Amino acid sequence: MAGEWGLRHGNDLRRISRELRGIDNKEIKKRFTRELRAAARPLVPVVRSSIRSIPSKRAYSSDGLRGNLSRATKLEVRTVGREAGIAIRVDGRKMPTRMKGLPKAVEGTKRWRHPVFGHRDRWVNQPKHPYFFHVVRPLGPASRKAVNRVLDGISRDIR
Repeated sequence: MAGEWGLRHGNDLRRISRELRGIDNKEIKKRFTRELRAAARPLVPVVRSSIRSIPSKRAYSSDGLRGNLSRATKLEVRTVGREAGIAIRVDGRKMPTRMKGLPKAVEGTKRWRHPVFGHRDRWVNQPKHPYFFHVVRPLGPASRKAVNRVLDGISRDIR
């Protein structure tokens, strides 16, 4: 699952990345990635906090479902190729075996069905507990502004 936000013009990040590949200043390239990461970094603790506050009958444990979801939450910044972008991702690949689909299931973007403990023939639908989009969406405009400031600054430095 990933949440991504757009830029002023969808191709700005890719265009600047292309321009950076053409120059020979490694410090500007490093600064670009570092500043993009800093612009999006405040979203990660918000998502992790939302995950930790998912209602449960059990206390929070770093080994439990909420702990695994929280640990799987990552910030990704790609500045090369067609996939250039910034994403906050709750990566199912980082989850334990047999839990890889749970980030989507807990959020409610995928159905979560499982057998009742001790009864192989009885299945239940697990209720969803949205933790991602409802906390990230309100922060989108501020994040877009921060990313746009980075793009403007790097554009000035390239020229």
